[in-house]
Amino acid sequence: MTFTKTTEQDSKYNHLEKMTVSQLLTNINNEDKTVPLAVEQALPQIEKLTQQIVEKLKTGGRLFYIGAGTCGRLGILDASECPPTFGVPHELVVGLIAGGDYAIRKAVEFAEDATNQGWLDLQEHAISHKDIVVGIAASGTTPYVISTLEKCNENNIITGSISCNKNSPLSSTAQFPIEVVVGPEFVTGSSRMKAGTAQKLVLNMLSTATMIQLGKVKGNKMVDMQLSNNKLVDRGEKMLVAALNIDQTTASTLLQKFGSVRNAIQNYKP
Repeated sequence: MTFTKTTEQDSKYNHLEKMTVSQLLTNINNEDKTVPLAVEQALPQIEKLTQQIVEKLKTGGRLFYIGAGTCGRLGILDASECPPTFGVPHELVVGLIAGGDYAIRKAVEFAEDATNQGWLDLQEHAISHKDIVVGIAASGTTPYVISTLEKCNENNIITGSISCNKNSPLSSTAQFPIEVVVGPEFVTGSSRMKAGTAQKLVLNMLSTATMIQLGKVKGNKMVDMQLSNNKLVDRGEKMLVAALNIDQTTASTLLQKFGSVRNAIQNYKP
C-alpha cells in the first residue's frame, strides 16, 4: 500500500504573511470546516475501536492513550476529563506522553524518537492483556508510539490508533486503526491545527460513547460527575429538581447527603 504523508504537504494557501487578519481567520475556518466530514468517513473504524474499548473496560481493563507532542497532550486531556465528568477512577483512563509530565507544557527534544521508552512508561502502570492501548500520532510515523504498540501486540494487548494519513506505519501496526485524513494544514506541517482538531473529535467519541455504554450517563445527564466546584453543584441540583420534581433547597440537601446525583436519585424518598 502506498503511504503519502498528506499532513506534511504544502498548504493550499500561500503568502500568508500578506493576508489581513480577516482573511487569515476566514481561511483557517474554511479549512476547519472540512474536519468533521473527514471524521465522518472514519466512523466505521471509530466504531470498531470503541467496541473494543467498551469490552475491555467492562471486564476490568483500562484504557491507555500514548502519544508525543500535541497528540500526547490531547490524549492526556481526554483522560484527565473522564474522572470529573463521569465519576470514574483516575487510573481507568490514562494518558501518557513522550518525555513524561514535563512534556505536557514544554517540548522535550527527541522524546518522540525514543523506541523503548513508551513500553517502559506502560510497565510503570503494570500494563496487562486486560488493558487496551491507543496510539495517537498525526503523521502515523512517530517511533515512540509505533514501537510501543509493537510491544503491546507481542504481549497480547489490544491496540488501536488515531492518525491523519492513509496507510501509515502506525495504522499497519495497530489492530484497530482510525485514519482521519484531513489533508494539508493551513500552515504547512502544523498538525496541531486540523489534525489536532480531528484527533480531539475522535477522542471525544471514544471516551464519551464508552462511558455511556458503561452506564455513566442517565438520560442525557452526567449523573456520576464529581461535584468539584459551585457550577457543577448547581448543575447537580438542577438535575435533581428536574428528575424528582422537588425544589432546589431540597435538591441541595439531598446532594450534600448522598454526594452524587445518581445516589440522590436512587435514595430519594418523598
